[in-house]
Amino acid sequence: MKYFQIHQFPKRDNTLMFFWFVAAILLLFSSAAFAHGMSEEEKQAVIAGGNLRYMWLGATHMLSGYDHLAFVFGIIFFLTTFRDIAKYVTAFTVGHSITLIFATFNAIQLNYFLIDAIIGLSVSYIAFANLDGFRKYFNVNPPNMMFMIVTLGLIHGFGLSTRLQELPLSEDQLLLNIISFNVGIELGQISALAIMLLLIAAWRKSHFFQTFSSITNTSLVVVGAYLFLMQMHGYEHATNEELRGGAAVAATVEPVDQNQLTWSDTIEVLIPARGDKEYKLYLTQGATFSYAWQTDGKDLFFDFHGEPAADSTGSFQSFQKNTLNKSTGTLTASFEGTHGWYWKNNSNKAVTVTLKVSGDYARLDADKAGADAETYVHDSL
Repeated sequence: MKYFQIHQFPKRDNTLMFFWFVAAILLLFSSAAFAHGMSEEEKQAVIAGGNLRYMWLGATHMLSGYDHLAFVFGIIFFLTTFRDIAKYVTAFTVGHSITLIFATFNAIQLNYFLIDAIIGLSVSYIAFANLDGFRKYFNVNPPNMMFMIVTLGLIHGFGLSTRLQELPLSEDQLLLNIISFNVGIELGQISALAIMLLLIAAWRKSHFFQTFSSITNTSLVVVGAYLFLMQMHGYEHATNEELRGGAAVAATVEPVDQNQLTWSDTIEVLIPARGDKEYKLYLTQGATFSYAWQTDGKDLFFDFHGEPAADSTGSFQSFQKNTLNKSTGTLTASFEGTHGWYWKNNSNKAVTVTLKVSGDYARLDADKAGADAETYVHDSL
């Protein structure tokens, strides 16, 4: 992989252009820096559309994945032959496909803030290498580019896997779901690559290309560092929230001593592999109940929340959110309505939740309340 020598900006106008270029990119990315997760509309569409929908979401996810596209743009920036382009892009594709498939199939989840922070640094790295920064500033030869692209591709694959695992994956067609999403990723990458190559080819014929390459790659270094700092800020914020209990209004949930209580009901709720479920109780305003639940080993994401009676807007109030294998407390209802838990199982094995409750509540599951009662143990979409 060959690199051009970068010259100083010849005019003040180019320096001004550089700062405007960086400012525009940072403004563009600032609103998307924390854009983790899939929308409920996308989840519904996947359920209805099957594997073709996984492919479509893979393609659109890559086309909107500014960090992945910036890395690919850096890879091909100075490549001029089809052979070199195919070689290095294939290396990146193999790298991210390995971890995308392996991590998703085995339900391996890493903190997405940390992964995206490293991906941000990978953008800075490839642009720094394009600027010949290792020789220029450290007087050393750069690491083997093929090795680095494969290695960084593996990390990008973990980032793609965190997104895919937020979708309602089917255990029966899990591998086909993953492959469909990965094929969509590659189709999106090819589409974006074609546009990038046309853009670079047009600029390469201009006598401003060296200035353009300097501005672009320096901007990518800055943008990658900015993404890194933004994701680390998100990681710190999420970690502090988790240490505080992850509760939106945790003051309404009081601690409980299990040894001092006689439980009225014990309920088992099976959360399927890569699935989710809710369990609800009905409380009048001012009613109090105590609870203790525990899984058979696995941590689950949960949202302990309540929904006002006769509400048609879909509003709810979260009392506590976290990822744990057990939780206890006492809640006094501030409104009449349903109160209970949403559990999300991201592992590849089913998890059983044993829930114990006592206090002023009405059970709404059919086996307790009768055949005419609305069932509040249900799969969430």
